[in-house]
Amino acid sequence: MKAQKIIYSVTTGLVVLGMVMSFFNYFFNPAMKEGYAHIGFPDWFRVELGIAKLLGALALAIPAVPQRVKEWAYAGFFINFLSATFAHYFAGDAAGYLVAPVLMLMLLVASYVAREKLGLYRSGEGII
Repeated sequence: MKAQKIIYSVTTGLVVLGMVMSFFNYFFNPAMKEGYAHIGFPDWFRVELGIAKLLGALALAIPAVPQRVKEWAYAGFFINFLSATFAHYFAGDAAGYLVAPVLMLMLLVASYVAREKLGLYRSGEGII
């Protein structure tokens, strides 16, 4: 059980750190505007996604956030990382651009699995 707590804490911490760094990068790195234009996304999407990443990171990091909200954050990050992988691939970017979203996806899945094994999401709570 202690190993699961460590795995959960480390992987979740890395996902949260990565998303907070991504938020700052989206808003304060001019190259991100060019990157979004290169892939074919409008600039407003960069802003929207940056805000969503910050909110999702806060949802995962703050223990008092309801479990249903955390589930949505996991789902949103999963879709985001998978979509980023495909976007870079289909834009013809070098393989190096695929590393970050694939790594973040693996960390996210490890965090979610460890969370489930710890029973942090009780059955019956938050089920629609």
